[in-house]
Amino acid sequence: MSGLRRALHDYISMRRGLGYKFIQPELRLGGFVTFMEERGAGIVTRRLALKWAMQPVGRRASWSLRLADVRGFSQYLYNTDPRHEIPPNGILPRPSRCRPYLYTESEIRGLLAAAFALRPSKALRHWTYHCLFGLLAVTGIRISEALNLRREDVDLTTGILTIRGAKFGKSRMIPVHCTTRSALRRYARRRDAHLVPPKSPYFLCC
Repeated sequence: MSGLRRALHDYISMRRGLGYKFIQPELRLGGFVTFMEERGAGIVTRRLALKWAMQPVGRRASWSLRLADVRGFSQYLYNTDPRHEIPPNGILPRPSRCRPYLYTESEIRGLLAAAFALRPSKALRHWTYHCLFGLLAVTGIRISEALNLRREDVDLTTGILTIRGAKFGKSRMIPVHCTTRSALRRYARRRDAHLVPPKSPYFLCC
């Protein structure tokens, strides 16, 4: 194992010790260390960092992200060996993000109506999508968080949602309005009437 790869292992352990999942950066930096090893380079230079970051040629949107990963790693390396060069910030264009679209109340009502009109009408699917879109609208949680809600995460007595595995691996609790709690309770009754016995541990089922 090269010195850079050992240092990368320690760097990843440090970042995760601070609460970061660090999954994608680990994959990208693993590729960077392989790139360095193939060239017999043990010291990070700006030239090599840029050469690696600007690959592949057709994916410019990811270049700045790749270089940012190397920048953090090289800063860590510099603390023990000042021969490592830290790539400067801002030398590669950052990808532009789409401006988020905020749905109006009438648009949300239209979306809920369209979900409820899904066929077949006797199936559970249209109730599930109606509940899902309504829950997203009133709580602001991510769709992945809504879909990952388990039955025990939705307290229909107190109206508390428990979101598990959120940012930094922590959980958080979200109180919902009494009208939302009533809607969730109605959905749960219909779900359990369709799924006898329960086939899934998740709250939202199709």
